[in-house]
Amino acid sequence: MTLPSLCLRCRRSILSPLFSTRPFNHSARILADDNTSPVKDSQPRLTESTPLSEASLLKSLRQTTSPSSRPPTALPGFSVRNSSEPLTLSVNAPRVYAHHFHVYATKHNTHLTLTSPTSNPLISISAGNIGFRKANRGTYDAAYQLGAYMMGRIQQQGLMTEIQELELILRGFGPGREAITKIFLGSEGRSLRGRVVKVMDATRLKFGGTRGKKPRRLG
Repeated sequence: MTLPSLCLRCRRSILSPLFSTRPFNHSARILADDNTSPVKDSQPRLTESTPLSEASLLKSLRQTTSPSSRPPTALPGFSVRNSSEPLTLSVNAPRVYAHHFHVYATKHNTHLTLTSPTSNPLISISAGNIGFRKANRGTYDAAYQLGAYMMGRIQQQGLMTEIQELELILRGFGPGREAITKIFLGSEGRSLRGRVVKVMDATRLKFGGTRGKKPRRLG
């Protein structure tokens, strides 16, 4: 293996233990040997006239680039593993992602939506889908019958085997909010009651918001 000719600066950067320079150093690059000093440098000084053989250059390259010459350093919070220790992998149980049961209860209607863990809707119904019309859609009875119908649809479509965990998301303060809660606590929701892992409120609150509609004038 033949190496191209290197300039003096490259040789000094490779042989950093043998030759070290400081930036903005105004002293002489190569200090003269002091014969009066009691301790002599054991390492040879590198000058422009000193020939650098390929063997010594390869040796210095191996010393500076070999990983064994640099001790391993551990980052904060991590530890350095010894190479002699066997590498063991811990196999954890696969993570279970929960389905979502959305309840949107307004004073005029109740909307129920069952979504997959990837937020794809599986079943989406409201009080109008089971025969309630106009003002009857916002009643407590309509929401209760809607919840019971939703539980039947889940069992008919065979989704009970897929649902391992369920998150109940409530939005709004209509009469359907309490009705669906009673469904889960009653006999209709006993099959899904034990799979509920989280109950959260997603009601939107206005901080200031837009200007409200002007009041209606009668008379």
